Amino acid sequence: MRNILASLICLSLLLTACGGGGSAISGSGSGTGTGTTAYNVTNAIVDQGPAALTAANTAAVNIMYVKVTVCAPGSVTTCQTIDHVQVDTGSQGVRLLASVLNSTMLSALQPVALSGGGSLAECTQFVDGFSWGPIVTADVHVGGSDTATSGESAPGLPIQVIGTTTYAVPNSCSNVGGTAENTVVSFGANGIIGVGLFDQDCGDGCSQIVSNGLYYSCTSSAGCAETTVPLTSQVLNPVFKLAANGGVTDNNGVIIEMPSVASSGAATVTGTLVFGIGTQANNALSAGATVLTTDPNTGLVSTSFLGQTYSNSYLDSGSNAIYFNDSSIPVCTQSSNAQGFFCPASTEAFATTVTGVNGRTATANFSIGDASTLFNSNQTFAAFSNLGGPAGTTGSGPQTFALGLPFYFGVPVYTAMEQTNAGGTEGPYFAF
Repeated sequence: MRNILASLICLSLLLTACGGGGSAISGSGSGTGTGTTAYNVTNAIVDQGPAALTAANTAAVNIMYVKVTVCAPGSVTTCQTIDHVQVDTGSQGVRLLASVLNSTMLSALQPVALSGGGSLAECTQFVDGFSWGPIVTADVHVGGSDTATSGESAPGLPIQVIGTTTYAVPNSCSNVGGTAENTVVSFGANGIIGVGLFDQDCGDGCSQIVSNGLYYSCTSSAGCAETTVPLTSQVLNPVFKLAANGGVTDNNGVIIEMPSVASSGAATVTGTLVFGIGTQANNALSAGATVLTTDPNTGLVSTSFLGQTYSNSYLDSGSNAIYFNDSSIPVCTQSSNAQGFFCPASTEAFATTVTGVNGRTATANFSIGDASTLFNSNQTFAAFSNLGGPAGTTGSGPQTFALGLPFYFGVPVYTAMEQTNAGGTEGPYFAF
């Protein structure tokens, strides 16, 4: 179990580059989401997102969405199905925007209470901002025909409701930097389902110290103060809490399956999110996949690219581009609608070698196109397989390499959770 926060979330609108620091295989599900989809499979889509329907110039790019049904604990009738919930393998937990929940659901989802008498709230810290809201308990259902009785179920799951005005945002939260992402437009989704490598979103660190600016105890009289929080009350990875179905529990990881995307992009792309690895016939670990175990505390692997070793590397469906540092590739100008992404003169092909903690290696092939041309030529498109941008740096040099959602197009990617046997290997690991 890790002891630090390893949330590598990247939520981004069309005009913003945001790096971390996010073909069929035997796991393919069948059906169209109308009642024939296997219960451990949910259909996913990459499109311009819910914000594109409500505000100009907010179309999303390279964000993978699914439907999530949330219910009052113990109920299969007091429920609401939320579409356009982003799939993120770089974080843990379900987070929903308060504005997309109806009044019945908002009142039915009761706050998580702390032993000292306060209610639990969280300041979720993203790469480019923060989201604030209380932690409540819900039964969460995903997959099948997207109802409370047809898919995978995670009962009694602590989730975050973002954007409520119950408690004012503490200064220690708003001062973390970046912008507040408490609305559908700023968030780029109706919520997020974090199905990453770990059980909790913070782990032992938040159960032992209060100086991380993440969890808060709130009362109507005293406001909110930073607090420790037990592991069981933290926002939990829904995969960790999946209940058994027919004697099978798919709580050891997920598989993302997306088709290839043309170099010019695509308006929409549909694929699947499959729960479980090697737990049943439709989620077997492919014989051709290379298992790359990660650091058990950070979820990181290493990559070798153009003679540089990037020790803080990862695969992340929540990153909307491939983020790395290469000074030879021009970055789009500030006046461009693709500011912060790469804009090479012509599309360039690359390969990087990813090395797991177990010493195994796999080659990741990708290409980088001119983001400005891609966006201008395809203004109704939401999926681009060759979108990239410069990554952040750590320590004394560039060490971060993020294989974001563009890498997932045409490449089935497995994310196996910590302390579980997934297809014969103990997680946490990535495999492709």
